[in-house]
Amino acid sequence: MQPLIDHARLFGPRPGELAKLAEGQSPEVLFITCADSRVIPTLITGARPGQLFELRTAGNIVPPYVSEHPTSEAATIEYAVAVLGVQHIVVCGHSHCGAVGAVVRGDDLDAVPAVRNWLAHAAGELRCSDPADPTVAEAVQHHVVTQLLRLRSYPCVDKLLRADRLQLHGWYYEVHTGAVREHRANSDSFETL
Repeated sequence: MQPLIDHARLFGPRPGELAKLAEGQSPEVLFITCADSRVIPTLITGARPGQLFELRTAGNIVPPYVSEHPTSEAATIEYAVAVLGVQHIVVCGHSHCGAVGAVVRGDDLDAVPAVRNWLAHAAGELRCSDPADPTVAEAVQHHVVTQLLRLRSYPCVDKLLRADRLQLHGWYYEVHTGAVREHRANSDSFETL
């Protein structure tokens, strides 16, 4: 913890550099990714403060849209799209994902019921020809595509997609190499950016 505290002390104050951020935010991209500490959206994209609106969840799960039972994830997506006017949504999965791996392997998660219940949003959709593969690449990539499809069920997303004012992107990040691949709908494959 001490190195983090030391950096925080050295980081501020920076009024000249950061003052403009107090005027508001207008990010172009909502970046949905896993809460995994190895996945750092600003490091991957080179984004500066104010460029990305981030939503981080265990397993980069976009829960099903249910207006009667709003979630913080749904509120974040709706705010980004309807209020901030983001023009792009990136769903970024990653190699070595513990959440996706647990679902693929059918791990016993009874000791962590909140995790088990959250991952139920992913259950039944993941496939992997080799569940022993620690990268779980095939399953993660399939999971990313499923989350993109779920986003389309959100009324605010659907409305802007129909108006051609929003684009969805599926990314796969390799934590062990730094490589990023994007889903190509025409070939249904993940290819280098």
